[in-house]
Amino acid sequence: MKHFVTATILMVLLIASFSMESCTKKSDEAIDGGPIAKDTWAIIQDDILSLSCATSGCHGSTSDATFAQHNLLLNSTNAYENLVNVVSKNEAAKTAGLLRVKPGHYMMSLLFQKIDCQTPSKYGATMPLGGTNLTSGQIEFIKQWIIKGAPKKGSVVDENILTSNSVCSQAFVPMTAPAATEGFQLAINTFTVSPKTEREVFVNRISPNTSTVYVNKITMQGRPNSHHFVLYGFQNNTLLPPANQLRDLYNANGSLNLTTFGQMQNHIFLGGGTDVNTTYTFPPGVALKIPPATALDLNAHYFNQQNTNLLGENYINLYTVSQANVLKEAQSINFANYNFSIPANSRKTITTNFTFDKEVTIITLTSHFHKLGEKFQIKILGGPRNGEVVYENTDWQHPLVINLDKPIQLKAGEGLTSVVTYNNTTNKTVNFGLTSEDEMNIIFGYYY
Repeated sequence: MKHFVTATILMVLLIASFSMESCTKKSDEAIDGGPIAKDTWAIIQDDILSLSCATSGCHGSTSDATFAQHNLLLNSTNAYENLVNVVSKNEAAKTAGLLRVKPGHYMMSLLFQKIDCQTPSKYGATMPLGGTNLTSGQIEFIKQWIIKGAPKKGSVVDENILTSNSVCSQAFVPMTAPAATEGFQLAINTFTVSPKTEREVFVNRISPNTSTVYVNKITMQGRPNSHHFVLYGFQNNTLLPPANQLRDLYNANGSLNLTTFGQMQNHIFLGGGTDVNTTYTFPPGVALKIPPATALDLNAHYFNQQNTNLLGENYINLYTVSQANVLKEAQSINFANYNFSIPANSRKTITTNFTFDKEVTIITLTSHFHKLGEKFQIKILGGPRNGEVVYENTDWQHPLVINLDKPIQLKAGEGLTSVVTYNNTTNKTVNFGLTSEDEMNIIFGYYY
């Protein structure tokens, strides 16, 4: 009898175990007995990010040229942890309170803002930069994943959404020029960027004003895949490039165009940056003085990772105010260290102090160095904020431009300190100079 009871109990346990296994298996399988549903995040990683974003030159590795600018890897090892609940390096996104991915809130997620070409641009160019835009299905799939809490595991979004394969697109319509009484517009007209290349160009435009004007607002616009757009003036007007001619920074074989590079050393920064669709307004009562027929150099940079040509095109509107409304004239900062050297095969940090001989208010900062430059810091010199780092840039090709929400107020005798780290990987000593083989150490910006 004892053996019978024991056998019966074992049989019941086996049946129960089989039943539980069957239930568990069926809960993981599709209703029709098909394969287990793939995690939604795995689909996003394997079918979208790895193919369109984690590519060479973009978000594939720390050796990508743009990595120092965004610090974002999107390969299968790093992507999830680098996106979800992570603060971006994008200053505008940080100011607006966005995260790279904010679970449950797609409009507060920079990832969605950057891939949705229908969303008005507030945070730089649409991604993938230089590549084909994602499809409407891919964008909606990522959006729904964020709404569902952006989980790493689990199938939470209907895969049928991905069947909508129309590429996200938005017609480019040039912005309207200001009325003649309100300002003027300058442009880099349409040019071609060949497949699998990048192109950086300059055009010297002569301002149309016949008398001195004062600019208090600058609005910029560029086509998709424009990495940056910058407006420059010239330090020496006797060394101007030809007007209205498109000048390339690189030759057809990829080598540096030394003529264009030399002309860049005559620049004074006047506005712009990596966000090519933006508006900058000077503080109330402050404006930039533009004399009649001023030479202004427009600079645009485009990436094209597609197999077909794409077009570049940029516009800038400069809005003016009556001189009677101008209390302070914006002045350019041009603090340069011309006397330094970097020994061969060495890393060296050079610290330089610059002072103002009068009380000033700084409203914009940017930097300039060449390819050996690793990091450019700007610190406040003197006063209660002495030594405070107010600027840091690690991308020599596309330096960060910051327009200060809280201007820096300095007294006479106070100033700025540049702390610049170079890594001289060449076999010769490198000094300050104008060529691509030399280096620079310059703080640009605005003050009043």
